[in-house]
Amino acid sequence: MSKFEVVGGKRLKGELIPQGAKNEALQVICATLLTKERVTISNVPEILDVLKLIELLRGMGVSVERIRKGEYAFQASDIDFGYLDTEDFYNKAASLRGSIMILGPLLAIYGYGLVPKPGGDKIGRRRLDTHFLGFENLGASFEYDAVKGCFKASAQKLKGAYMLLDEASVTGTANIVMAAVLAEGVTTIYNAACEPYIQQLCKMLNAMGAKISGIASNLLRIEGVASLKGCSHRCLPDMIEVGSYIGLAALTRSEITIKDVCIEQLGIIPGAFRRLGIRVEERGDDLYIPRQEHYLIEDFIDGSILTVADAPWPGLTPDLLSVFLVVATQAKGSVLIHQKMFESRLFFVDKLIDMGAKIILCDPHRATVIGQNHESQLRATKMTSPDIRAGIALLIAALSAQGTSVIHNIDQIDRGYENIDEKLNAIGAEIRRV
Repeated sequence: MSKFEVVGGKRLKGELIPQGAKNEALQVICATLLTKERVTISNVPEILDVLKLIELLRGMGVSVERIRKGEYAFQASDIDFGYLDTEDFYNKAASLRGSIMILGPLLAIYGYGLVPKPGGDKIGRRRLDTHFLGFENLGASFEYDAVKGCFKASAQKLKGAYMLLDEASVTGTANIVMAAVLAEGVTTIYNAACEPYIQQLCKMLNAMGAKISGIASNLLRIEGVASLKGCSHRCLPDMIEVGSYIGLAALTRSEITIKDVCIEQLGIIPGAFRRLGIRVEERGDDLYIPRQEHYLIEDFIDGSILTVADAPWPGLTPDLLSVFLVVATQAKGSVLIHQKMFESRLFFVDKLIDMGAKIILCDPHRATVIGQNHESQLRATKMTSPDIRAGIALLIAALSAQGTSVIHNIDQIDRGYENIDEKLNAIGAEIRRV
């Protein structure tokens, strides 16, 4: 296992360019299974989770060509279903939560698919009911093999239907949409997720010949078509990485410009950081975060403590709450961080408390942060990254702390951030990968 040795307390200055969006890439790569023609995707982040998915598709018989860094061509003209019964398929698919999204395309094209119970971050329960209830609405049947830990789904012919999703699941919506584009008739999905990732997936599918309307809303209408063709698609910049860099600049009191962020797709992320008192300036399609010695958390209008909580889009993404929490440790004022979606995502705060942060973990979903206004710096320590987002939050904390910190299990960070140590070292950080 690799680790980071991080010398903290350095001021950073320079430009950072975010990678392509991880969550979008996982969806659109799975969508390449929906056609036998060539599909080219650019701005693909070459991170562990995405590279694992590409290798999974290659094992299934998909022809994959790396045209250049971040640009890949896929052609799923000859799927090997025998591979789905191999130990190699099981191990690769089980290590990656995004693998669940191969099921919708396989159902749509071949009427059958299977996938082991997917892995990913250990951040609490992450149920898959929405996926399978959606498939059932389209006429599929499924079974769960508890001995092998494997989901199987089959259908003679998918047929369009009206459905009201029990939750606005991003991966669930993506999976159902990919199954519905080739179903017979019209599918209407209410309470659909409408994150930019889903919007991008729908736009790509329409470019392939699908007929999807209602994009960017929570009511999608899909008119089934007989087949799809190839296309070219470009992934958006990763808004989670953009938000991570805003938090990094604030906590380390650095001057950073984040280039080409696609501001209109960031939603309320910049505004939420501004509520913590952080200056975020829009310069064309770039974000400029000037050096600030102090930042003051706003109260609500009635004077009560500010609450930062996650919500379905266009609310605040839960993937950034770990960053908001660590940034608040050195703000002036207090804030309640409310992580509604996952009950284990805040458990990393014990590591921040060891570093000298003043945090009260109220319950698995809520933490109160008493900001220290940079009057008492965080202390360097040894820690282990439990998941992608907690990992980047701990790295940000280590970069602001006095002394040298060690972060173990950095494969978790590499799952979501491409060459993060090289990017930050280029603007003045001191991170050593061991």
